[in-house]
Amino acid sequence: MEDHKKFKQQVRAIYRLLVGLFGLFAIAAITVLYLLSNPNLFEKSKPEAEYVAVVEEDDYDKIENGIHVRTGLVDAEGLMTVVNNCTNCHSAKLVTQNKMNRERWISTIRWMQETQNLWDLGGNEEIIVNYLVTNYPPSNKGRREVLRDIEWYELSD
Repeated sequence: MEDHKKFKQQVRAIYRLLVGLFGLFAIAAITVLYLLSNPNLFEKSKPEAEYVAVVEEDDYDKIENGIHVRTGLVDAEGLMTVVNNCTNCHSAKLVTQNKMNRERWISTIRWMQETQNLWDLGGNEEIIVNYLVTNYPPSNKGRREVLRDIEWYELSD
């Protein structure tokens, strides 16, 4: 009986060994197939070209159709004060996407001063707030206008 147990243990050990070897063989075969199907795998790849927008000196403060080209801000009194103070730390898009009243703009400036290291704007604060309130006031529009005059149609099966 003891010989039978030993024999079973040996068979199990051989079985595990074969399964392990088969697994290694399978992994090796998959690796070889992958390498054969990707012959350029070990070649040094050239970095992709990187394109950088260059602002020409003449276009730095260019205005087209009432918009400051470089920032997308509305051309109005106080524009360059806003550009020089606000776009040093963040994109002008952060300004254009927010539409607030005077109190909210001032509150936002205070928050930036308290938490984001915005400097004291001094006399520029009034110019900046006036520009923002005039050109980026709150609007009653939602994310999109209400759909009107829609010609509905029935889907057929």
